[in-house]
Amino acid sequence: MIFDAHSDIPTLIWEERGKGQAFVLERNYERFFGEYIRSRVASIWTPPEKRPLALKYALEALNRLRADVRESESFEIARDVPEMKEIINSGRVALWVGLEGGEPIKSLDILQVFYSLGLRVLTLTWNLRNRIGDGVFERTKGGLTNFGVEVVGKAEELGILVDLSHINEAGFWDTLEVTSFPVIASHSNARALCDHPRNLSDEQLKAIAERDGVVGVAAVPSFVDRNNPTLEKYVGHITYMVDLLGYEHVGLGFDFVYYLPVWSKKSVVGLRDESDIPNLLRKLEENFSRREVEGITFKNLERVFEKVVG
Repeated sequence: MIFDAHSDIPTLIWEERGKGQAFVLERNYERFFGEYIRSRVASIWTPPEKRPLALKYALEALNRLRADVRESESFEIARDVPEMKEIINSGRVALWVGLEGGEPIKSLDILQVFYSLGLRVLTLTWNLRNRIGDGVFERTKGGLTNFGVEVVGKAEELGILVDLSHINEAGFWDTLEVTSFPVIASHSNARALCDHPRNLSDEQLKAIAERDGVVGVAAVPSFVDRNNPTLEKYVGHITYMVDLLGYEHVGLGFDFVYYLPVWSKKSVVGLRDESDIPNLLRKLEENFSRREVEGITFKNLERVFEKVVG
């Protein structure tokens, strides 16, 4: 059983339902979930061209996601961990609503509205600057803004899990300065193994673990290895983090985007999509105990969600 900390599937749902297609999740159940993924964060990402109307786009995407879930027999949106467990025990997949970048969050009231609509995971920035802070690819090195500090505080109050993937280093440390809650990095790898701006330094990884947080290891080729991204090297990131942090602070955040034409078709050899999850599980079982595998694949994220979301 797998808990995937990051998926861009709301982008596909927005596109398909915009073309008049229905039952997007149900039609793609075997392809995107199969027998292994039982809980997944469905993150609404605002593409750069949609940023001027980010709030409109995010609400449309969330509405289409909710509509698609309502039509399905196999999915339900979870609002807390007991609900997630109930959904899974009924044989369905539990989806968590996430925002990948706070572009739509123009005020604390809007954040509360998103919470009422199911938002439980907030990635503070994408790669660029927004009102909350700077992403990793901004030219300047600004940290959290005053508004960003307020957003983090409101997220704590509501029970929204803060995600530090994509934010720049100054914003990363600013966030940990203003919150005492566990945080996650939903889809980031070890910079010591692959020097990419989206990966995290040992110091950052340790800081997340010290807050009892979790890092979701991403199956993004350029995060795994710039020249030869393979399943073995993906597992190498997991092993490195387990050795550095302890297995309790490592999870999975695949970030598969093969179904979105806007992104490169390059993939991790041996872990190109959900159909390769059995390959990953075999590798994990070769390298870790049963308890460690269960933690990495599901229970570690469950623990953090229970502490923050409820």
